[in-house]
Amino acid sequence: MKKPNFIIIYCDDLGYGDLSCYGSEHVKTPHLDQLADDGIKLMNWYSNSPVCSPSRAALLTGKYPLRTGVDRILSGKRGSIGLSTAHETLATKLKSLGYNTAMFGKWHLGASLETGPNAHGFDEFFGFRAGCVDYYSHIFYYESPPVHDLWNNDQEVWNNGEYLTELISDKAVQFIEKQAHQEQPFFMYVPYNAPHYPMHAPEKYMARFSHLPWDRQVMAAMIAAMDDGVGQIVDALKQTGNYDDTVIFFSSDNGPSAEVRNWLDGTEDRYYGGSAGIFRGHKASLFDGGIREPAILSYPAVIPKGQVSEELGVMMDIFPTFLSFAKEVYSEDSFDGKDVVEMLTAGGSSPHTQVYWEYNGQLAIRQGKWKLVLNGNIDFDTKAEDSIHLSDLEKDPAEHTNLSEQYPELMNQLKDDLIHWYEGLNVID
Repeated sequence: MKKPNFIIIYCDDLGYGDLSCYGSEHVKTPHLDQLADDGIKLMNWYSNSPVCSPSRAALLTGKYPLRTGVDRILSGKRGSIGLSTAHETLATKLKSLGYNTAMFGKWHLGASLETGPNAHGFDEFFGFRAGCVDYYSHIFYYESPPVHDLWNNDQEVWNNGEYLTELISDKAVQFIEKQAHQEQPFFMYVPYNAPHYPMHAPEKYMARFSHLPWDRQVMAAMIAAMDDGVGQIVDALKQTGNYDDTVIFFSSDNGPSAEVRNWLDGTEDRYYGGSAGIFRGHKASLFDGGIREPAILSYPAVIPKGQVSEELGVMMDIFPTFLSFAKEVYSEDSFDGKDVVEMLTAGGSSPHTQVYWEYNGQLAIRQGKWKLVLNGNIDFDTKAEDSIHLSDLEKDPAEHTNLSEQYPELMNQLKDDLIHWYEGLNVID
């Protein structure tokens, strides 16, 4: 029996409130809405980091970022090293199991050949290795000197003037069509750079949102272009007869950006870099606005339509979960992530009793409905600096009320567990 195909579609700086199926009033995402209707919408799904590179490292290795050696945003300069090949990725593992593997989009786990996508199990790669590029010239401007950054495997390619979101979608569709003639199953990783800055979108997408102010208009247009790409991918799967037997996971690396490169000038009417919904914080913050992500998983042959789950899941769960869907035996000790197949298919509970985060001096832990954040001083909404902040996420999902003084025993237990975890991870595998 042929094993299922796997697709991961990963966005860049997409907020929890940036999809219409997650409540956006400004952005329309009909294709992702349909994908959610065809599968399960995950309401309590988290990134392992509030920034790009560590989130991707956790997704592809099944480990906490610090254990991968990637706990910060990596340089995009040519030749910069990144994720070591000592860490097995999902692509490397699936390739060893007979899968055809491909990646189209943003890597950001090393700008050297030795730590690039082809070195990590991807047979085919088209995209860029840095953290962001101009959508039309494909130049990485944000470190000096600027450098062109578009590649087909190890060969630099030039597609000047072509909108990168559409290029990525086209490459993904072509790969699916090619797989229709193969006996092997496939794994395709599609990490769009949308809606990360720079703020670029074709006129045809801008026109859809002409009623919005420019800053919201361009954000909605960038997301809509990505959503159309998702629709093209799904259509290609259906046309090749692969849709029912393909696991599609969709999410984002971290919460929305509040950086000035998103055309934010600090005034209230221009303070828009995407939406974290009701949640506090943005990209780079360990409050939920920085790490709770919209997430959808579709597997029509196995998962009933129209499911919604409130159970806790994390990006590092995808690796062991995909192996479980493929009926592969593995050692649980190989991962920090957990197999969430029962949670996805049978309404089971989350396998996590506690989940932890660390980034840039901040630490956080979630245990059931409780969440503790230490040194959570990167909060673009309030500029607040809470050295210890305890929240009851069931009653206060926006993490407005600090309950640390009301529940000192619980606060101390969570703090002790969090510090013990962090100190235990300080030695990288």
